[in-house]
Amino acid sequence: MKKLITLDYTNMSDAAVGARNGVSISALKALSDAVRKHHRNLIAMQKTGRLGFADLPFDPQPVRAVQQSARRRKGKYENLVVLGIGGSALGVTALQTALNSPLYNLDARIRHGRPRLFVLDNVDPDALDQVLSFVDPRKTLFNVITKSGSTSETMGQYLLVRKLLQDTLKGRFAQNIVCTTDAAKGDLRKLVAQDGYESFVIPENVGGRFSVLTPVGLFPAEMVGIPADRLMAGAAHVARECSSASLLKNPAYIFAACQYLAATKKGKNVAVLMPYAASLRDVADWFRQLWAESLGKRVDTAGRVVHTGQTPVKALGVTDQHSQMQLYVEGPADKVVTFLHVERFRSKLSFPRGPRGYSSLNYLGGKKVADLMEAEFQGTRMALTRSQRPNMTFSIRSVTPEAVGGLFQLFELANAMSGELYGINAFDQPGVEAGKEAAYALMGRKGYDELCRSIESAMKAKALRV
Repeated sequence: MKKLITLDYTNMSDAAVGARNGVSISALKALSDAVRKHHRNLIAMQKTGRLGFADLPFDPQPVRAVQQSARRRKGKYENLVVLGIGGSALGVTALQTALNSPLYNLDARIRHGRPRLFVLDNVDPDALDQVLSFVDPRKTLFNVITKSGSTSETMGQYLLVRKLLQDTLKGRFAQNIVCTTDAAKGDLRKLVAQDGYESFVIPENVGGRFSVLTPVGLFPAEMVGIPADRLMAGAAHVARECSSASLLKNPAYIFAACQYLAATKKGKNVAVLMPYAASLRDVADWFRQLWAESLGKRVDTAGRVVHTGQTPVKALGVTDQHSQMQLYVEGPADKVVTFLHVERFRSKLSFPRGPRGYSSLNYLGGKKVADLMEAEFQGTRMALTRSQRPNMTFSIRSVTPEAVGGLFQLFELANAMSGELYGINAFDQPGVEAGKEAAYALMGRKGYDELCRSIESAMKAKALRV
C-alpha cells in the first residue's frame, strides 16, 4: 500500500509566517529528545495494555465478528438506528458521511438492500419522537452503544426503544436490539444477559472517544456497506508509518509538536480542522471531541493546575470561506488551521460553456468542478500564509475506507503524544464526569442524593436575570 497520508507543515514555520506566529525548525528539533522519551513511554503503555487504541488495527477478531453479524442481517431491516452519544456516535456519523453517498438514506438503489442509518446522539424530545415515529420497529435494528453501560442519555433512549419493541414484537423484541458495551461491567451488559441481546465488546482499555475502530464504528459501518477490514487495513498502515520515535519522520508527532509549540509559545489556542471535501466534514466533528476531551485539563500528572488545551473548531472548505475565513485571515492571530486535502474526487463533473461576454462565466467553462475546489483550497492556504497565519495540510489521494481509517489512527496517535508533551492525562475526562453526575443527581438516580441537594440549593440562589 502506498503512503496514505502526507503532512505538509511548511506554513507552520517562521520562514513562511514570520517569527511572531511561526514555529522554528530549531524549536521543533529541540523537542526531539523529549519526543523520543515520550515515545518510549507510549510504547511502554501499549505493552502494559494502557494504550488500547494502538492495538486495535492488528486484532482481526472484532472485524470477523461484525462482518458475520452484518451478513446474517443483510436484507432483514429497513433501518439501523444507533443510540449513543459522544464517542459512541460521532465516529459512526463520520464514517457514514465520508464513505457513503449523501443520498444514501433517500435512494434505495444506492443502498442495495442495506438499511437506512439514523444516529440518535441527543435526547432532544422532538427529534427522538420524530425518528421513533417514522421507523417501523418491526423492520428496524437498534444498536445501543455505551461503554459504561449507564450513560443517562443512551439508557433513556434504550427505555423508549425497548417499550416500543415490546409493544410491537412482544416476546421477540430482543432480536431487534444489538448492544455494544463493556465486556463485563455496567447495567447494559446485565441487560444483555437478561434479555438475550446480541452484543459486541468495547475493550476496557479503549476510551469512548478512541472507540471508532472497535465495534462501536465497525458494526454500523458493515451494516451500511462500509468494509471494516479496509478501515482497519488503513489504520494499520498508518500506525506503521507513524511508528518512528524520530520527530521529523513521524507525521503524527510533527502535528502534535507543531500544535503544542504554537499553543504554548505563540498563543495559538484555537485548532481549526478544515476539510476541503464535504465528505470529511464529520471527521472534523469527531476530531473536535478527541482534541477537546483529551487535552482540555485543569491539572497535569503531578497535580499542578495548568488549564491546558486548544479549542478545536471545525470548518468546511469551501463553505466556510464565506463564513469564517474573514476572521481567520484578519481577526485575532490565535489559530492554527489544519486542512484536509483530497487530491482526487470520484466525480468527473465539468462546467459547461456558457454564453459569451460574461467574465464571471467564461473562465469556468470546460474546467472540472474539482479544479475549482483545488483552486479554492490553494487560494485559502495562500491567503492565510500571506497574512502570517500558521497552517498545515494533510493530503490523501482520495476518500477511501483505508484513508479514513488512517486519519482516525493518525489523529489518535497525535493526541497521545500531545498529552505527553503537555504532561497531562489524555485518557480521562473528569470535567465530563462532573456533568454526568449532576444529571444523575437531578434525575433522582440512587446514590446521588447529597449532590442533588447541593445542586438544588445552588439553583435557588439569587440569579441575575433580565
